[in-house]
Amino acid sequence: MKLLRIICGLGLLAILASNIWSISRWHESRGVYDDLCYLRQAHLFQRFGLNGIDTDISRDDDRYFANKLKEIGYPEWNNPARSPCHTPMPALNKNVIQYPPGTGFVLAAFPAGFQVIPLFVLASLVAFGFALLALLRASTIPLVLLAALFGDLAVYLMINPTKASYSMAPTMMVCALAGYLSARLFATGAGRQRLVLAALIGLLIGLSVSFRLPNVVLAAGYGVFFLVAFVIARNRQTFLEGLGFGIAFLIGLAPTLAAHAVNAGSPFATTYGGIDVAPPELNTAVVLSYVADLQFVLLVIAGAWSTLILRFGYRSRAGQAALLVTVNLAFNIVFFMSHPVFTPYYTVPISMLSLWTLLFATLKPYGETAADKSAPATTG
Repeated sequence: MKLLRIICGLGLLAILASNIWSISRWHESRGVYDDLCYLRQAHLFQRFGLNGIDTDISRDDDRYFANKLKEIGYPEWNNPARSPCHTPMPALNKNVIQYPPGTGFVLAAFPAGFQVIPLFVLASLVAFGFALLALLRASTIPLVLLAALFGDLAVYLMINPTKASYSMAPTMMVCALAGYLSARLFATGAGRQRLVLAALIGLLIGLSVSFRLPNVVLAAGYGVFFLVAFVIARNRQTFLEGLGFGIAFLIGLAPTLAAHAVNAGSPFATTYGGIDVAPPELNTAVVLSYVADLQFVLLVIAGAWSTLILRFGYRSRAGQAALLVTVNLAFNIVFFMSHPVFTPYYTVPISMLSLWTLLFATLKPYGETAADKSAPATTG
């Protein structure tokens, strides 16, 4: 068993090394408008501190963004009103970045000109760390192989499709940590510990919205699960767990709500425009695009894995985790399949959150007693 763990660990290390080698050769100006807007947000934070949350194009008086656009040959680089990935706010007389502030804030932690490489290296290291933890938690040969296989996939995904958007790197880190904590939530019967874990998960998912606004849908399954758990159990513990998750989630949303207040005039207004705010509509072309993409494979794996756990252990604590994953998957699939835009990474966060949760739930990271296995499924 020890030798197998070492061999699998070396395999993980080899993929990590390959990731770092590939990332080290990336260039920040690859001609993608979204990239430049995230870098502009980072520049604003580095220049103005927390006041960098105000992304009005008039603050580009040092020509940072204009010069970035000029570098990639954008034809209207000198016209602030035509800045890409910016949304006009006529009531405020502003033209602001449409994205929430979290990705730029994280990028600002690294020196200008060398921000993307260290961010993605860090994300790869986080994925490697959780994969290694899973490998150490595995108690049988099949579980070791399962942990190794998933770990290899998780580390690889930090290159493709994560590199498609700078917002995906911090999102993937949050999904790994939230997935681990979700499994730990269902692996313990201690009331106070469950309350703390529920709050931590809520805070993490709330904060993830500041990286990508659609990450708000990651909370849907948790909200429904905690609500149904309280309706069924009607006890203080389930009420406090749901309340703790909800309050912490709202606290995590604070940066996004503050950014909306500054840039859109209201915490509940959006800085997005155009097709991104179109009402949901089932689009066959979008659905087929997902079916033909790697994302569909990840969704199928997550769905089949949770179904398998529910089939053979629905009364166990792992079964509760699988039930949560199933509900969350359903909400996110409906949301993204009815969104009029397809990208190669939109459903990756829910897939990875689900898969990390299922992996650690399967490994029973904190042990599951015989009493746990035979006990009725509750969250109290």
